[in-house]
Amino acid sequence: MSKLTTEERNALPDDAFALPGRRYPIPDASHARDALARASEMLHRGTLTQEEYDTIHRKAEDVLRRERM
Repeated sequence: MSKLTTEERNALPDDAFALPGRRYPIPDASHARDALARASEMLHRGTLTQEEYDTIHRKAEDVLRRERM
């Protein structure tokens, strides 16, 4: 996954994040894939709700679908 600098992350619009509070940045396919992996891990640890996981999954899949077009 490519790293986002603080400046790059701050420059992203709010809709480039899967969750409120600017959590789980998904500006591109690489970050979307990483968000899916991290969300699964956090769900299994119990630090993410099923609803949050579902939101991340839906938004990340949308990004991946757009990248494939």
